[in-house]
Amino acid sequence: MVLAKADFTTRLLLDAGIGPGMRVLDVGCGSGEVSLTLARLVDGEGAVVGIDQAAAPLALARQREVPKGAAVPTFVQGDLQGLPASLGLFDAIVGRRVLMYQADAAKALRALARHLLPGGLLVLQEHDTTLAPASLEPFALHRKATRWLQRMLAAEGADLHMGFNLQRAVAQAGLVVEDLRAEALVQTPDNDTGLAGIVRACLPRIIALGIATARQVDVDTLPARLEAERRQAQGIFIGDMVFGCVARKP
Repeated sequence: MVLAKADFTTRLLLDAGIGPGMRVLDVGCGSGEVSLTLARLVDGEGAVVGIDQAAAPLALARQREVPKGAAVPTFVQGDLQGLPASLGLFDAIVGRRVLMYQADAAKALRALARHLLPGGLLVLQEHDTTLAPASLEPFALHRKATRWLQRMLAAEGADLHMGFNLQRAVAQAGLVVEDLRAEALVQTPDNDTGLAGIVRACLPRIIALGIATARQVDVDTLPARLEAERRQAQGIFIGDMVFGCVARKP
């Protein structure tokens, strides 16, 4: 099945070898975006299980429409370091922006590896928020919005260098790294990488942590203001650096 958008996550999964008939676990699945991508890749012969600690995003995940021919994901509430044995074993385990919230990333990965079949794949996507923002033009509003998100993550105790720490954590967990890559997320005058949408999704957390007020963010006008700045600057803005890792259980 051909996917409409070959974004970083999709390319990482494809290059890792996620394909038809596989049984895959999506840890920290949230509202199920990655789970649906996996469901398309494994098709109707495979299986996808998504797990997350929070009930609200799981409720949204269960309401998502599953494309014809894709596997129908199962969503479970739970902690990635305390997965029930009843889940069984998986051909692959996938996590996006999950390790950054773990106090001990290697320990978390060892717990996950117990649910992998021998030779099974671990596919991880993490970020390093300290390499951006970067641009030659000022991009004042883009930088401000990016800083809101960085300060939020720092206040929540996330590892802002998880991208750089990814290889070390995987190796310490006893897994064999097969691929490690990094890619900048680049905005151009005609390309929106979704900064306004991310700020909107994180707004309750930004406000609760005292990072910015609703009035300061003005989320309803933020997309238009960001677009106007991009078009006026006529340059590129690097808002984030994303890392991907593919590892295998010996």
